[in-house]
Amino acid sequence: MARPRSSGYDGQRELILQRAAALFAAQGYVATSMNQVAAACGMSKAALYHYVRDKNELLAHVAEGHVRRLAAVVQQVLDEGLAPEPRLRELIVRFVREYASAQNEHRVLTEDVHLLETARREQVLGVQRSVVAAFAETVAEVRPALAEAGLHRPLTMLLFGMINWLFTWFRPGEPLTHEQMAPMVADLFFGGLAAVRAAGAAAPPATVPAI
Repeated sequence: MARPRSSGYDGQRELILQRAAALFAAQGYVATSMNQVAAACGMSKAALYHYVRDKNELLAHVAEGHVRRLAAVVQQVLDEGLAPEPRLRELIVRFVREYASAQNEHRVLTEDVHLLETARREQVLGVQRSVVAAFAETVAEVRPALAEAGLHRPLTMLLFGMINWLFTWFRPGEPLTHEQMAPMVADLFFGGLAAVRAAGAAAPPATVPAI
């Protein structure tokens, strides 16, 4: 008979994933031991194994949770029924905001997902591909001519290059916040450097071309 879960099981599991993501991001998955994860969570190693089978499963839960949250953000934006350009802007802004609270998880996704067992890795990558596809399809709708030339996906990957690596250099408050950075990323993608404006400044000229 399966051992019943306590009322605080889900909350404790979420804490474990957060602490593990922080350790993986700070020192790498390979260099992190289950003893360290248990200590960071204030529990014994034996108690930790009540929540996960092993370290690789812990990595899988961290990566899967992150990509599924990103997929949920995409779906929320799609459900709003926005026209292509405002939809793409909203996707960009919400992703930058999401990364603001998930920098550890995102570092784990970008740096350690290749260490997952094959089946779990493909699950994560499958969700990730669906997220990229949603962006690429929106780029194609914004600029159909670029899609006909097969450029919508490379442009999407360039966009993700801007968003994905914010965590490697961006320090909020020096002097910008994530909230201020998000529309700048969208402006830069749509209109180039001429479209970027300082926080609180007037909107760029309407003649600035789209991507």
